[in-house]
Amino acid sequence: MINPIAISLGPFQIHWYGIIIGVGTLLGLMLVIREGKRFGISSNFFMDLLLIGLPSALVGARIYYVAFEWESYKNNLAEIIMIWHGGIAIYGALIGAVLAGVIYTRRKAYNFWLIADICAPGLITGQMIGRWGNFVNQEAHGGPVTESFLENILHLPHFIIKQMYIDGQYYHPTFLYESFWSLIGLFLLIILRRRPFLRSGELFMSYLIWYSLGRFYVEGVRTDSLSFAGPQWLATLLKTMWSPIEFLGWGAMQTGENIRTSQLLAILLIIVAITFIIVRRIQSHIVRYSANVDIGKA
Repeated sequence: MINPIAISLGPFQIHWYGIIIGVGTLLGLMLVIREGKRFGISSNFFMDLLLIGLPSALVGARIYYVAFEWESYKNNLAEIIMIWHGGIAIYGALIGAVLAGVIYTRRKAYNFWLIADICAPGLITGQMIGRWGNFVNQEAHGGPVTESFLENILHLPHFIIKQMYIDGQYYHPTFLYESFWSLIGLFLLIILRRRPFLRSGELFMSYLIWYSLGRFYVEGVRTDSLSFAGPQWLATLLKTMWSPIEFLGWGAMQTGENIRTSQLLAILLIIVAITFIIVRRIQSHIVRYSANVDIGKA
């Protein structure tokens, strides 16, 4: 197994998870800065945005997780701030980062949607690379599978198969599914951002649609999903939408409460993003995503 600790300096330890997250963040920032140059935006703007967005994303990720796991924290409030014990959610991180972005861009008198479009490829890049931190930690995996499934169906290299062997059982490498899905999404966003028909906000919404679609299906095989007890008709609807995955040999959806929070939120985000695009298309005055527009235009 891969040692999750990359460097030990006495009592201090540097984990591969942190290094991988840092690399993903750096590469995402570089991509954003490069795109920002097309609009004449200084790299300092995006570095300041990152300094504000990262802690906001971390706080949002923690609040989101704690809110849906309140029963585990209500009698031990001190545990809420002990984030090193685990327990963050990527959708919460996205919410926190977006809120910070809205506040920061308004203070700088920039068009938020154009800035969000510029950041979209960087966001998905960070997620694509960051998922490999879960791989090193052997966490956020899916349900049990056979070695034959990983080797003969997925044709994975041996180092991934070996790392997916946890406590005597092989598991779905959901980190890889999501990372590969994000890689495809990155290429799509890079292609889409140069299309003349694109309007402000639509590249970011395309990112939300693509990521949420993949997350909906990956979430069904994960064993650590946040969930809650909801109406049976909604649970049946979500399971029916997910069921085509069973025909791919992935097995049945993992058990737990009948509504998986991330699946429900993924569907809601897709609906909101599509509605956003349609409504904005009706409003003909919305500026196009082009280096020729005024980035400060509201």
